[in-house]
Amino acid sequence: MAFLRPIAFVALTCAVVAQTPAPESAKVQAARRLLVQGKTELAGRALAEAIHDNPGDGPAYLLLGEMLNDDNRSSDAIEPLTNAVRLLPDSAEAHNALGEALNNLNSLTAAQAEFEKALQLDPNMPLAHLNLGMVLAQTEELARAAEHLDLAITKLGATPDGARAHYLRAKVYTDLSQVERASAELHMAVKIAPDFAEAWSDLGEARKTLLDDGGALTAFERAVALSPSDPVALSRLGNELYQQGKLKRAILELEKADRINPKDQTTLNGLQGALRADGQMTRAKQVKARLVAVLRERDQKMRNELGAVRLNDEGAKLEKAGDLRGALDKYRQGLQLDPEDVGIRVNLAITLLRLQQWKEGLSQLAESTRRRPGDPVLKAAWDDALRQAPPGSWP
Repeated sequence: MAFLRPIAFVALTCAVVAQTPAPESAKVQAARRLLVQGKTELAGRALAEAIHDNPGDGPAYLLLGEMLNDDNRSSDAIEPLTNAVRLLPDSAEAHNALGEALNNLNSLTAAQAEFEKALQLDPNMPLAHLNLGMVLAQTEELARAAEHLDLAITKLGATPDGARAHYLRAKVYTDLSQVERASAELHMAVKIAPDFAEAWSDLGEARKTLLDDGGALTAFERAVALSPSDPVALSRLGNELYQQGKLKRAILELEKADRINPKDQTTLNGLQGALRADGQMTRAKQVKARLVAVLRERDQKMRNELGAVRLNDEGAKLEKAGDLRGALDKYRQGLQLDPEDVGIRVNLAITLLRLQQWKEGLSQLAESTRRRPGDPVLKAAWDDALRQAPPGSWP
C-alpha cells in the first residue's frame, strides 16, 4: 500500500467497549483527571504509584500504556500494555491498545492478532475494526481490509476517527485502481475533518490522476498549508507546479522538500527537471548527480537484500543437514549484507545458542525482540533460551 503512515488511536478519557470496564483505583481515577487537564507527567507519577502499591492493577497498566503510546513512546508502552492484557485478558480495550502500540512499531503480525482478539471480545468495537482494517491494508489483504473499514465508517460516522476510516478506505480503493471511489472517500474525509493534511495530499493525487489539474493543485496547496514540514506534501505540490509550468514556485517547494528529505527520488527528479526548464543548468546537473547517487545506493541496497536472502536460504539448508558452523557462517554473511532483516538475525541467534555460544546468541536474540516487540514466537524463544542458559551467560 502506497504511503500509509502509522496511526495511533488512543482514547485516554473514555473507552468504546461493550463489556463492563475493570474498576479503577482512586489513583488511576486521579491520573485520568490529570490527563484530561494535560498534566501527563503528574499522571505518570500517579500511575507509577498505583502500580507500586498494587502490581496487579490492570487498569493502571492500561492507562499508563495508552498514555505512553499517545505520547509517541510506543516502545515504552509495550511492557505496561502487555501487563494490562495479562491482567485484563477479557478487555477489548487492552488488546486494542496493545495492537496500536505494536502497529506503531511496525510489528504488523502481532498487532493484527491483538486487534482480532479485541473484536472477538467486542465485535462492535469501532476502533478495533478501523485498526484491523489498517493493518490488513498494509499486508495487502484488501478484501478483508475493506470489510472492516466499511464497518468502521458505519459505526464511527462524522467523527475524526470516521474521517480516518474514509482516508484508509481510499487507500484500498487506490490499490484496486478505483480512483474515482478513492477520490470520493477522500472528499468525505476532508469534509468531516477539514484540517486532515494527509487526506488533502492524497486527494490531490487522486484529482491529478483524474486529470483535474486545478483541483489537484488546490488540494496540494491545502495539504502544505496544514502541514508545511511534510516532505511528501511539499514534493507533490512542487511537482504539480512544475507540471503546470509554474517553475519559480515549483523550485521553491521542491527545495523545501529536499532539505527535509534529501534522498527522495521523486523530489530530486522533479527539482532537476524544474531547474532545467528554468534555465538553471548548472544546478540541474548537480541535482541530477545526486539523483544518480541515490539510485545507485538503492540498487546496491536491493542487491544486498537479495544476496542476504540467498545466504539465509543456504544457511537453512546447511542447518537442516546438521552443519551448524557452516550455517552460522552463512547467517553472519547474510546479516552483514542486510542488518535490518530480523529473520536472519533470529536464525543466527538460534544457531549460536545451539552451538552453546550463549552470550552472543542471547545478545542477537535480544536485539531481534527489540526490533520486533510483542512477537509471541520471539518472546517464547527468548524465555526458553533464558531458562536453558548457564549462569552468567546474560547480565
